[in-house]
Amino acid sequence: PTECFLSKPEEKQETTVKAKRRKKKKISDILQKTAPKPGVPADLQNLLSQHFGENRSVIEIEELKLSDACFLPANDLTHSFSSYLKEICPKWAKLRRNHKEKKSVVMLVICSSALRSLELIKSMTAFKGDCRVLKLFAKHIKIKEQMNMLEKGVFHIGVGTPGRVKALVEQDGLCLNSTKYMILDWNWRDQKLRRMMDIPEIKKETIDLLEMSIIKLCREGSVKLGLF
Repeated sequence: PTECFLSKPEEKQETTVKAKRRKKKKISDILQKTAPKPGVPADLQNLLSQHFGENRSVIEIEELKLSDACFLPANDLTHSFSSYLKEICPKWAKLRRNHKEKKSVVMLVICSSALRSLELIKSMTAFKGDCRVLKLFAKHIKIKEQMNMLEKGVFHIGVGTPGRVKALVEQDGLCLNSTKYMILDWNWRDQKLRRMMDIPEIKKETIDLLEMSIIKLCREGSVKLGLF
């Protein structure tokens, strides 16, 4: 009697393809299943370590580390934007009155898009009082317009995207010497449930901005970082 071996190569191939398809999970699928977790200073520290870990020496990485004293209290997801700003900056009225410098702002708010910037500007009404807020994003606003406005007037708060803020600093349109607070819109999620640091381009631009000048100012004690 001859032995007969039955093989099913086609079926195996289909199973492998299906398995591969299953592995490719979108970030929104993962985030949907996880409960919202407020960002803490350690999250930003880990992000910086991962980003620079392969390309920098131990000494260079050490220079990018921030102590807990560099951070403001983080948002525990119970705050509105105005109530969070009131908590971290109780002396805002005095800071606002004393700020007279052009080409600078006391507070910088960094978020993922122009639309989100407008939302945050509207939601800080109860906090900002009569101070002047400048939109610092690229959509429908030329960089030269923003530079002219900063040069001619005094603004207290700048709200915008990391790419445009970085470009303004690089072109000497925005000076950070008067900046006391930098708030990252850390916990907010877009329609795809992505936070600003889940979007590769926004993440890179934010880290570039931090490395360019903010980390140094934080280490010197002149700027405090907040995760909203």
